[in-house]
Amino acid sequence: MSGDEPDGDGAAVVAAVEAVAERIERERDHLTELDSAIGDADHGGNMARGWAAAAEAARDLDDPDPQTVGKTVGKTLMSKVGGASGPLFGGSLVFASAELDDGIDAESAVAFAETYLQKVEDRGDARLGDQTMVDALTPAVHTFKKSIETDELPPLEALAKAVDAADRGVAFTVPIRARKGRASYLGWRSVGHQDPGATSTLYILEELLSVAADRLDAEVPDVDATSPTIPDDAEGDEEAEPAEATASDPEDD
Repeated sequence: MSGDEPDGDGAAVVAAVEAVAERIERERDHLTELDSAIGDADHGGNMARGWAAAAEAARDLDDPDPQTVGKTVGKTLMSKVGGASGPLFGGSLVFASAELDDGIDAESAVAFAETYLQKVEDRGDARLGDQTMVDALTPAVHTFKKSIETDELPPLEALAKAVDAADRGVAFTVPIRARKGRASYLGWRSVGHQDPGATSTLYILEELLSVAADRLDAEVPDVDATSPTIPDDAEGDEEAEPAEATASDPEDD
């Protein structure tokens, strides 16, 4: 993940898109099963079709750079993924990819993540606790940003923490009531079901981490979303006890 070799960054993004497409295809039936309980049972098929087309479009690019790959993938998802997922996953990616104009480094990766989250929230009019992909994405983005900017961790370790935060966010969708999307029509009957959009978001992040580790010729760090530091709002308060920040409860983000 370095801006020194934009061509290498572009190839890494293409590899990530291909890995995501393969993972979503493998998980197609599971995503369909999740969606059949609270939605239209089409999330698995729509996402698999869209990411397969996106991978093909990315492979067809000549000398790709990260921004171009991102926008190409986003536009393809918008056109190939049905329902709300197309604009949410694809449209948000088109906007966020502008942050990768100078390649991928820690700073641009954080900017990309924040922009992506903002666009997903705006397009879906969803917030934390609505039982949507935002419940996985928000803790992931916040954890990644803090790991980079506050804890000054290497990007790969920061991404690993973000994946763990997303995993916790997916689990968080199970005991809460859906307030957005078709699942919201079920009211309290949506409680007890894992959100398929949050789940596919986790799969995407897991593949990004795997590809990043492979490109860096490194092992995926064995970490969790806890952080060694928290912002000290009571600086100078001698009675304040040290605390450990954690992303285990997205409602606290």
